[in-house]
Amino acid sequence: MLIAPDSFKGSVSAAQAAAALAGGWLTVRPGDRVTRLPLADGGEGTLAVLAAALPGARWRRARVTGPGGDPVDCRWLELPGAVAAMELARASGLPLLARPAPARAHTTGLGQVMAAALDRGARRLIIGLGGSASTDGGTGALTALGARFTDAAGRRLPPGGGALARLAAADLSRLRPPPPDGTACLVDVTAPLLGPGGAAAAFGPQKGATPRQVALFEAGLARLASVLGGDPVAPGAGAAGGTGYGLAAAWGADLVPGAPELCRLAGLDRALAAADLVITGEGRFDETSLTGKACGTVLAAAAAAGVPVAVAAGQTSGALLSGGPPAEAVITLAGLAGGPAPALARPLRWLRRAGQRLAQDVAVLAAGDAAP
Repeated sequence: MLIAPDSFKGSVSAAQAAAALAGGWLTVRPGDRVTRLPLADGGEGTLAVLAAALPGARWRRARVTGPGGDPVDCRWLELPGAVAAMELARASGLPLLARPAPARAHTTGLGQVMAAALDRGARRLIIGLGGSASTDGGTGALTALGARFTDAAGRRLPPGGGALARLAAADLSRLRPPPPDGTACLVDVTAPLLGPGGAAAAFGPQKGATPRQVALFEAGLARLASVLGGDPVAPGAGAAGGTGYGLAAAWGADLVPGAPELCRLAGLDRALAAADLVITGEGRFDETSLTGKACGTVLAAAAAAGVPVAVAAGQTSGALLSGGPPAEAVITLAGLAGGPAPALARPLRWLRRAGQRLAQDVAVLAAGDAAP
């Protein structure tokens, strides 16, 4: 039996979730062989997945400027083959702010940790782009790497997405060259840079942006696209407040769907080949789970392998359930705990309970005809 969850964002890590589910399962079926395979989709937990999957990975640390200007200790990974991996969230993530600052927050720290990795000889970068605090189009990171963004009077713009609407020019002549083996930006969304599903409109409110600020960010990102060119409609260009677009347009980075790549590196297919049942999960299981998230990637891989799958989620979408999710069972922590608040208060307790409940239903699950 395989347990392969994503993190429950803002609550527990993927490794903690897998351990709790396994613990609950084994209290009911102590003789079962349970394999734990924590996963990620490019957001939080990405480095933990890589560290576990790749022998020889070494943790490094850089002192960088956080999204609000305060210093931050950012851990990153040195991988075999002169590859460096980092998470934007560790350098420029929303949880690093005491309170949201959508107009002023920036990605400078990400660029600084990228530079630190290059200084140590990295020939390839892998960057998880989930969890950003800003909507600056990656200009903070590019500035830290040597780019210069100016207004019509030639004055350097201050950091943050709120200044981009005044952007007139970008000087990339001193931009540090990308590593010789390229840069892969792992994205957990397919959003373009602009429009109703883009970086500002879709994700700005999650970072505390008001409707007026969303409109300002949209205008600023449009200015950035007119200056840098590139492909603002590429899937994932809107990731991390447009950082995906900025790194692709100015630095030639590749936008790579994070969940499939991390599942590949973690050995999901090999683990499924040895499993007769898989449990996956995440904080909220809804329509977006099936569009590039780790949970949806596990569901698709399990279906292809003919392995029955169950989902343990913090909460789920009623609309998705009524349409029939592609799983033999869906169990929610909120349902077990009597509501979202008690589930969030003690998530590990309820994950353990979810493992117990699913183990009690194992015969039905393995037959593939359990009711959600």
